Amino acid sequence: MKFDNVLAEVNGFGKFQIRTILLMVIPRMTLPFHFLLNNFIAVIPSHHCDISSLDDGGLFRNLSQAERLVVSIPVQEDGTPDSCLMFAEPQYQLLLNSSNTTELPTVPCQNGWVYDNTTFKSSLATEWDLVCDKRGVNKAMATVFFMGVMVGAAVFGYLSDRFGRKIMLLVSYITTALFGFASAFSYNFAMFAAMRFLTGFGTAGISLISIVFCIEWVDIKHRSTVATLMSMDWSVFSMLLPVVAYFVTDWRYLVATVTAPLLLATIISWWVPESARWLISNGKINRARFYLTKCAKVNGREHFIADLKPELLSKVIIVENENRKYSYLDLVRTPRMRRLALITGILWFGLAFTYYGISLNIGEIGVNIYLTQFIYGISEIPAKASILLTLNRIGRRWNQAGALILSGMCLFCNMFVPQDMGPFRVALGALGKMFAETSFTIVYLYTSELYPTVLRQNGFGFCQFMARMGVSVSPLVILLGDVWGHLPSTIYSLMAVVAGLSASLLPETTNIRLPETIEDVEDTRRRSISTSDEKSQP
Repeated sequence: MKFDNVLAEVNGFGKFQIRTILLMVIPRMTLPFHFLLNNFIAVIPSHHCDISSLDDGGLFRNLSQAERLVVSIPVQEDGTPDSCLMFAEPQYQLLLNSSNTTELPTVPCQNGWVYDNTTFKSSLATEWDLVCDKRGVNKAMATVFFMGVMVGAAVFGYLSDRFGRKIMLLVSYITTALFGFASAFSYNFAMFAAMRFLTGFGTAGISLISIVFCIEWVDIKHRSTVATLMSMDWSVFSMLLPVVAYFVTDWRYLVATVTAPLLLATIISWWVPESARWLISNGKINRARFYLTKCAKVNGREHFIADLKPELLSKVIIVENENRKYSYLDLVRTPRMRRLALITGILWFGLAFTYYGISLNIGEIGVNIYLTQFIYGISEIPAKASILLTLNRIGRRWNQAGALILSGMCLFCNMFVPQDMGPFRVALGALGKMFAETSFTIVYLYTSELYPTVLRQNGFGFCQFMARMGVSVSPLVILLGDVWGHLPSTIYSLMAVVAGLSASLLPETTNIRLPETIEDVEDTRRRSISTSDEKSQP
């Protein structure tokens, strides 16, 4: 008897599993909030040099505000005041003759900037003047956050395989809440950057543990459904984020608002069970039987668990050495594990690089960022609904590869759409993001089915590390647009295609048992087990 047979007997998708998945919704809602938060807290509103201190004996003081701008700040091609330059001296002749100003001497802003606060009451840019020469620092805040996620993925991946899913979930809730609120109260930029790094560190645990934890409690037949439904919370709450940001226009209050749900998540974590699959693989048979008994009672299958003795349960997952502690080194000790780690690493890096290249640069589209973010979020719903129809029919591998290649093609085509055709650019960008999100939905399920239980969180930690490395670089690529306007889109589309091709090299996992040990991965003779076979085997 295998563990999947035990799950089938206690109902692998009953009330117990549904309740467990619902307990994950509240903490997981904070993932799109924090991951996409930079679009709203780091926005750069319209601005120009502060000229309020200019005065040359009263003449300047007697001018209207519009006239002061004319004589003090050069005009850009679109007719708006320059954001970063001012005239070395007031040019009063411009009030009479608006001739070419390119020959007039200019200097960088001398006394700070004046910002348009009609849409955003405050942002990182307005708080610490992260504009003009410091614009790159503002963009880098997303990189700082995702570097925290990258480190957190490696740490939580190891610790959750070492100490269990439940306790590390709780640690990730507390860590994210603590440093999330600390970010909102930061009194200088250095402190804020440090707090955002640590907030990212905590969210990594929520992201990688929650999905693996739920999949380990679900039977073979419903794994695809559960992975898809759990990914829906990302789409729904990424649609809710612009609504929240529209009403909460101060960046400090916005950071605190998106962190607040974790206070409730910490309280309800008391009702979260431990993964019985992980407990058995670590020799904790009595605790595993305790949670399986609870599952059986909630699902109305008490009669089965009464016959499941501890000595029988201990043979459900055969581990060569129960006292062995697995680490990231085990990902590269054997041939097939090495190959798996290499390919999944490339896949996750390219996928995350592309997805967040689209998601974190919605301001570059040239349309209202609230509307663009909402459209991007809602476009993911039909993509995920289609997965339910195709995932078991076409399989994980070709769904994964095809979605990524199509995403890359959309990004490539968008380069040739003129800038003034905003709706078409948004539509094509949303289509590319839809395919990228389809791939992201699949990759969590696919990866959990590829890595064995004894190394599943380590494998996920490594993949998340590679993904966040891609995300960390992704926001900075947009700065290459200063070299050539189409260079960022070219890089994003190429990376999507490379990741798609790498996915095609992975084995298919549709309708097979989850591998429990490294030996299961190395054994190429492991056969696909259908749902009907699952119940009939002794």
